[in-house]
Amino acid sequence: MRMTAAAWILSAGLAGAQAVVPFGGFSHDNSQPVEIASDSLAVNQSDGTASFQGNVVVGQGSLRLAADSITVFYGGDGGATGQVTKMEAAGNVTLTNGAEAAEAEAASYDVATGQVAMTGDVLLTQGDNALSGQALAIDLNAGTAQMQGRVQTILQPAAAE
Repeated sequence: MRMTAAAWILSAGLAGAQAVVPFGGFSHDNSQPVEIASDSLAVNQSDGTASFQGNVVVGQGSLRLAADSITVFYGGDGGATGQVTKMEAAGNVTLTNGAEAAEAEAASYDVATGQVAMTGDVLLTQGDNALSGQALAIDLNAGTAQMQGRVQTILQPAAAE
């Protein structure tokens, strides 16, 4: 497994401006409830949004999203009490699941489609390996991610057996 991870990171680093990487540890089950904790909350019934501020942590199944602030968009006729359709995170954004983690300045998560877009000094880590760039598009349903911008890698040598 470590050799596989090193191979995709090496090929990603050589690609330069764009890299497609496996993202199998990030799974998406949009049937799971969305749980949110924060220091404060402001709800806007007229536009169907809720703004969570300060130490925000969102959980859906094993997926965790943390940021300084997250705006949640609700769908349906229930206004800000309907089904969560989208989340926009800003400031110290971290998306984690198991040994995989991605950090960025901002992120947008479309709950229905499982698409996550992360921007601004993105860092993706998988175990001991790391990949960085300016933008990361994650497809949680397919288990893939695409890094764009100046892509750089850190490779860890395989352990001797």
